[in-house]
Amino acid sequence: MEETSLRNRREDEKSIQSIQNKEPKTTSLQKEVGLLSGICIIVGTIIGSGIFISPKSVLSNTGSVGPCLIIWAACGVLATLGALCFAELGTMITKSGGEYPYLMEAFGPVPAYLFSWTSLFVIKPTSFAIICLSFSEYVCAPFYSGCSPPPVVVKCLAAAAILLIITVNSLSVRLGSYVQNVFTGAKLVIVAIIVVSGLVLLAQGNTRNFENSFEGTKLSVGAIGLAFYNGLWAYDGWNQLNYITEELRNPFRNLPLAIIIGIPLVTGCYILMNVSYFTVMTPTELLQSQAVAVTFGDRVLYPASWVVPLFVAFSTIGAANGTCFTAGRLVYVAGREGHMLKVLSYISVKRLTPAPAIIFYGIIATIYIIPGDINSLVNYFSFAAWLFYGLTILGLIVMRFTRKDLERPIKVPIFIPILVTLISVFLVLAPIISEPALEYLYCVLFILSGLIFYFLFVHYKFGWAQRISKPITMYLQMLMEVVPAEEAPE
Repeated sequence: MEETSLRNRREDEKSIQSIQNKEPKTTSLQKEVGLLSGICIIVGTIIGSGIFISPKSVLSNTGSVGPCLIIWAACGVLATLGALCFAELGTMITKSGGEYPYLMEAFGPVPAYLFSWTSLFVIKPTSFAIICLSFSEYVCAPFYSGCSPPPVVVKCLAAAAILLIITVNSLSVRLGSYVQNVFTGAKLVIVAIIVVSGLVLLAQGNTRNFENSFEGTKLSVGAIGLAFYNGLWAYDGWNQLNYITEELRNPFRNLPLAIIIGIPLVTGCYILMNVSYFTVMTPTELLQSQAVAVTFGDRVLYPASWVVPLFVAFSTIGAANGTCFTAGRLVYVAGREGHMLKVLSYISVKRLTPAPAIIFYGIIATIYIIPGDINSLVNYFSFAAWLFYGLTILGLIVMRFTRKDLERPIKVPIFIPILVTLISVFLVLAPIISEPALEYLYCVLFILSGLIFYFLFVHYKFGWAQRISKPITMYLQMLMEVVPAEEAPE
């Protein structure tokens, strides 16, 4: 009897141990993202509202079909080169948070803090707000045929989309990843519909808009710069996988593979989609169109043209989800480094997601919806984004000489980061030279104002600031059931 009971007890202990072994060892971000999900995050984040908005702006700045298609291809090449530079950085410094840890290693805490400051309050929430506003406009359009939807309706729907997305990403890493995969599939359907329809029309001889395709070309430096600005807005998201390096399974293999597969796939889709647009619209008609994809659907897919705004809505909501999934990790890393409220670096006990960071990000994005001017938000966003993209890749060049000890599983030829840095300088200066605007000055002043907060709250850490933040952190920690992330055991 005793032997039997002892055997049963040992079996119970083994079963309990096996169950415990299946549970996560620590309260930290888990490696849940594989190669397929990584490709889907890149493709899903890049193909958002941009390809349905930017063709008109790129064409207006180039003036003709030929240079317009060349700009789209060049933007894809630039995005791929930039992403390969980020792949070296991502495998050399395997921390989540994108540019933040790279700037920290290359230049120290001040540029890193200014990046996190600008990203948290300008770059990421502005991008999120633009995408959600675009989603809202496409969803509202079928219900307000022949007129513009009321701004209040558009903004309320955009706010609802933000609420839904931050809820999904706060609940589960895996759920957010699954949602991303589903919407990526949906958006590839509409891309395929437009591309296949265009190729069929091309095969039927609809090529008149490609004759004399360089006639009327604008060759000014400013116009080319602005064309790149609008094209690169459609490609924005090429660096998103670096924000979740800590959650990527086998990052040394999966990070470069996802980039090499994902971005050329997007580039091919964008060029073919623009070719498709030009098979049914002259350059003048495309410039006069309120929504290029909807006009294409009305001319080619009628009476099933309603599928276009529906799938464009799927595309934009997928891009918004991918942006939220990655940007929440930036807030998380900034809080972990002590550059933001500590509670922002905490992990949900039950869900193992950076819930406080994602919620904070959603609140800031909702505030940006109130002005609701997409064009000014795009300019504001692009100027700040390419300023820090260039600075980060400059950091890669600097670390080739200052941090030779770091292991580099991926090492790109040195001319690639030099080229991308020079192009970034051009992209930052071109809009200022061609069309000087106060919004660029406001952006620079806002970035520099981060220095005040850095020296007051981070560098000197005044006692009164700590006394205010500690009870706030404690209260929010209890409210959201979050704890500091634990280090994984060796």
